[in-house]
Amino acid sequence: MSAQDEVNEKVRRASEVQAKYADDLMSKPHVIGVAIGYCTRGGERTSDIGVIVMVDSKLPRAELAEEEAIPAELDGVRIDVQETGVFSAY
Repeated sequence: MSAQDEVNEKVRRASEVQAKYADDLMSKPHVIGVAIGYCTRGGERTSDIGVIVMVDSKLPRAELAEEEAIPAELDGVRIDVQETGVFSAY
């Protein structure tokens, strides 16, 4: 399998997870968007492709009820919570 085939497969798997769980993720507090993209670690982009959950404000897990927490992985695909702030159009 070529490197491009591997990337395509990761995007395909992430897209399936996004479609399956988007409504549930969007119902959680502070979530303002769900997308597919490169994950980050320590503010730096990695080569991992996953489901990106955009939040207006990232809270410590201890401040969230169990049902409000966003899992680190769904169906074997990494979930990356990224604080984006609030989107607005002028």
